[in-house]
Amino acid sequence: MSKKLVVGLSGNPTRPSKTKAFVSHIAGEVASRAGAALSVFDIEDLGPSFPPARRFGDLDDAARAIVEQVLSADVLVVGSPTFKGSYTGLFKHFFDLLDPTSLRGKPIILAATGGGERHSLVVEHQLRPLFGFFEAQTLPTAIYASDKDFADGVLVSEAVQARARQAVGEACRAVGVPYSVVRAA
Repeated sequence: MSKKLVVGLSGNPTRPSKTKAFVSHIAGEVASRAGAALSVFDIEDLGPSFPPARRFGDLDDAARAIVEQVLSADVLVVGSPTFKGSYTGLFKHFFDLLDPTSLRGKPIILAATGGGERHSLVVEHQLRPLFGFFEAQTLPTAIYASDKDFADGVLVSEAVQARARQAVGEACRAVGVPYSVVRAA
């Protein structure tokens, strides 16, 4: 049996990115617990052929290779910064290039970042319906982190870390890896 693959994709078009750090943290935990290979990308990694692409075939080889990794992932961790109440346009553009059946049944952890708590429902009202269209297996626990949950770009909130551990457990169980979440007393 080949090694499992966990892929993280951040929809933040700028660097450095709290969103990419957040996605990397979550995807890294899944990969570690599942004994899986890990790849994490952000929209910038797709390069110059990505923004004008109207279909998958318009992408250059490097961008197509990233899309292929996303499609072949055993677990996908996606995250976007919140921009005017939703995910970024380039994040949506990435998924517009995919065949509607390409993510069917794929376990996906939903994550988002934003400036404050008023954006926290982006994971339920924007991300979950997007991946519902693809018939993906969005895991029950979605994770949102605001600016106050980070210090110097590193996730420091214990409450958000606990939600991440819960989502990691769900992802591990989805791919047949035993995992129990240890709850703090």
